[in-house]
Amino acid sequence: MLAGGFMVSTQSQTLLDRARRVLPGVAQTYSKGPDQFVEGLYPIFLESGDGCRVRDREGHEWIDYPLALGPIILGYNDPGVNAAVHAQVDRGPVFSLCNALEVEVAELLVAMIPSAEGVRFLKTGSEATTAAVRLARAFTGRDRVAQCGYHGWHDWCIGHSPRNAGIPASSQALTHQWVYNDIGTLARIFDEHPGEVAAVVMEPIGVEDPVDGFLESVRDLAHGHGAFLIFDEIITGFRLAPGGAQEYFGVVPDLAAFGKGIANGYPLAAVVGRADIMEQIATTTFISSTFGGDAISLAAASATLRRIQGGGVCEHLWHEGSRLQRAFNTFAARDELPVRMVGLAPRRVLQFDGDIDIDANLLKGAIWQECLDRGILMGNANFISAAHDAEAVDTTIAAFDGALAVVGEAYHRGEVAQLLRGKPPGEVFRRP
Repeated sequence: MLAGGFMVSTQSQTLLDRARRVLPGVAQTYSKGPDQFVEGLYPIFLESGDGCRVRDREGHEWIDYPLALGPIILGYNDPGVNAAVHAQVDRGPVFSLCNALEVEVAELLVAMIPSAEGVRFLKTGSEATTAAVRLARAFTGRDRVAQCGYHGWHDWCIGHSPRNAGIPASSQALTHQWVYNDIGTLARIFDEHPGEVAAVVMEPIGVEDPVDGFLESVRDLAHGHGAFLIFDEIITGFRLAPGGAQEYFGVVPDLAAFGKGIANGYPLAAVVGRADIMEQIATTTFISSTFGGDAISLAAASATLRRIQGGGVCEHLWHEGSRLQRAFNTFAARDELPVRMVGLAPRRVLQFDGDIDIDANLLKGAIWQECLDRGILMGNANFISAAHDAEAVDTTIAAFDGALAVVGEAYHRGEVAQLLRGKPPGEVFRRP
């Protein structure tokens, strides 16, 4: 435990002031911004990572669970990935013609992912989901999309959010929202727009388990109306099973988007799917990126995917993630705190009771603060990597024990606000 508790250094605060002058919002991803954590308390800039641990500019170290919002699946500074990347750096990053790694990694994806018969490489998850939607629209000749959840920042999928400035109303009108585990909300979209829906886009699972037969019903309903099923596997890909959630649940979509864990932190994403749909890329649809064939990221992906394909990684994520989840919930129940850790073991979030008598962000901030003081970096989504060994997980469980005991005492005394040494975490999508 950090003596006296961690606080942001003058050096980091000065760098933050510089950042605010030239970087709107500071972070390139909203969820990494200082206002999304306990501002004034949480570290702002991370300098390095090794295994399951990260360090700030002053050398303070924490066991890391946000894992860069999910891309770090094997661990920071993984020797196998490093070796592949270093070798490719000496050869070059991108070339004037194709590179053999494009073929090699595409073949790996086709071998691992049930829906993958063709592959197109991109750089971000937002690009991959957008490419999938374009392919579905092109093949079906339809314009409307039935969307469930968050799928990136592009026009087709973010128009319904409070941050929709700059998105034409005509684009917003073509995307329709429906509710996970409520097949009736999806059926209504098809009833209201017969013959017009190109695709149903969804994460196969977020933090809520699908009810029995739900994913199958979504697939069958989409196909019954001539629409495609698109799985957004940016988060679930390679974590729940080597072939993603579609392998884990046994429901195969027509198209799927993968990213994050595909290359253990190097920027790469892919849209995959049925051969006849994907063939449009070579004929009628334009999906093209100079850096889609980035050989350094592809080398990292080759090393990462081969490690996952070899077995043991997903099993480890499930086993150690389950230990963390059980321990947190045991301590939270013991201390009568209105919070539980929910979701599947490889990726978990904190969920607060609906009738909680305190601001949830205030209570969340206090939990994060006490974990941080005990050497644990938490975030809104908490992943686990192959580098989180039993010792790191044991250390985390001990930290949960102490942290929740302190927060529990403050909660029952009505003194959580006094416990918190910084600002409560904010939210990306703040409604006016």
